[in-house]
Amino acid sequence: MNPLDFLIPVAHAQTAGAAPEQSMMSSVVFFIALIGIMYFLMIRPQMKRQKEHRQMIDKLGKGDEVITSGGIAGTVVALGESFITVEVASGVQLRVQKGAISNVLPKGTLKSA
Repeated sequence: MNPLDFLIPVAHAQTAGAAPEQSMMSSVVFFIALIGIMYFLMIRPQMKRQKEHRQMIDKLGKGDEVITSGGIAGTVVALGESFITVEVASGVQLRVQKGAISNVLPKGTLKSA
């Protein structure tokens, strides 16, 4: 007998009982539920935001006041297939991609600022 046996209890191995078996059906149902939750919480809202952004870009016209994703505010001067020319100050024009437009401002916002 070891003198430490009095201070530290010795752990004896016990025979383990049989593990309960899960049915294959519960695993499949859990997996399908997990995919459904991911769809409604992550994928569907992202697709909705992309659709709204695409509609906003399609409705752009000359004279619209916009903000780019970089925070630059200006007025749309010209529209192209994939680029937009934005006037940020009198005589200063920038060409940005259509996807870089993050927001369309109400008319007269830039003049009041």
